[in-house]
Amino acid sequence: MLLHCAAQSIFMSNQHQLTIVKVGTGVLTRVEDGTLDGAALVKLVTALAALMDAGHRCLLVSSGAVGSGVASFQLDGYPRDIVTRQACAAVGQARLMQAYGSLFANFGITVAQVLLTAADLGERFSHISSTLHRLLDEPRIIPIINENDSVAIEELKVGDNDQLSSRVAVLTGAKRLILLTSAEGLLAPDSAEPIPEVNNIDDVMKFVRDDQGKFSIGGMASKLTAVKYAVENGVETWIANGRKPERLIDLVNGHGIGTRFVPQQQTV
Repeated sequence: MLLHCAAQSIFMSNQHQLTIVKVGTGVLTRVEDGTLDGAALVKLVTALAALMDAGHRCLLVSSGAVGSGVASFQLDGYPRDIVTRQACAAVGQARLMQAYGSLFANFGITVAQVLLTAADLGERFSHISSTLHRLLDEPRIIPIINENDSVAIEELKVGDNDQLSSRVAVLTGAKRLILLTSAEGLLAPDSAEPIPEVNNIDDVMKFVRDDQGKFSIGGMASKLTAVKYAVENGVETWIANGRKPERLIDLVNGHGIGTRFVPQQQTV
């Protein structure tokens, strides 16, 4: 709790603007072979640049490292063994950041890579938060966070970037967390329409469909677990369609298409 409060005070100057966007592998890569989807990347970067131009501080939590590395090993899905997964992450992370760096440069924005493990989100997060704070002080720098999959064996077994983004959102005292996925939002049973707003996360934890792709780790169950942690710690959270990132500007203004999860307590 003390760490949470300290991190919030560090980010107080940016809190009203800080939006954490998490984008999943299913959005960034092609379903058929797991390679990076250039068109999706262009749309995402364009939307994030527009947010930054509008005065918002943005922090991107990006999946896609393992998925984008899979193609280099001529695999047709996520490898089962940890060593191959780590090797895919090592190749894919370099490709992913090279793509982000090139695209953001078109908007005069510099990317900063921050790789984290579960251990980094404990007591030593105060050191990482100082670095993030300094990066966010610069209006044309966007930190891009990913799990350090090439070394984090335990995280590859049980973790994903939904959980990582939720914890980072809480530790930084972010205003909101937006989880971009392949769905329009959280869908009610037997419906193709997203639930517009959820006031009690426990009421919808059962609305989970088996939607995990062959090149991704998490699914809607993981997202709802991440949402629960975020809203219980005062972070407004959205689940929205990552294939339509131009809607981000509407989401930060509170009226976009997706599912908004109301925080149980506002951060201070």
